[in-house]
Amino acid sequence: MSLLFALLLGAAPLEAAPAPEAASAEVETAPAPAAAEPCDQPVYMVVSGRTRDRARMLAYGKAFAESAIYQRLGGYYITLPQPIAVFEGEVPPDYVNLTVRFPCLANARAFWNSRVYQETILPLRQNPAAGDYTVTVYAEAPLRSDMIGKVEAGRYLADFPAAGEPQVEPRR
Repeated sequence: MSLLFALLLGAAPLEAAPAPEAASAEVETAPAPAAAEPCDQPVYMVVSGRTRDRARMLAYGKAFAESAIYQRLGGYYITLPQPIAVFEGEVPPDYVNLTVRFPCLANARAFWNSRVYQETILPLRQNPAAGDYTVTVYAEAPLRSDMIGKVEAGRYLADFPAAGEPQVEPRR
């Protein structure tokens, strides 16, 4: 079971699949942007909704893990999808809310518009939908002055370039 599938279904995740070896076929890459904006403002991609078809989500999660797309772009899960407590309202058992941190909006976009995600992975959970999900991206809030020195300000210590990730034309 892949990490993504486990997270979307709220199951205990197993170890993620290792990054695939370099493919033997040439991969078409998008040209690098003329002037890349700095990738130093972390963002959070929130995936929330209901899982309808567990079997198809297993195939989706497996393909997702094998692609290593998050690893290449610095994305990682910061929450598990099921709540540990509910203080108000009711949460259906098939509802997930998963948060992924990226080093910047450009990398979140590079993931979303990547050829591997849009053409290979995403179709595994669409037509008909294996779940009803909303995917949104939020900026990281600035650290309050009274918290400086008490928590680490959000930053990445490694560079995760988005240039070179094969892309599709973004949907409008």
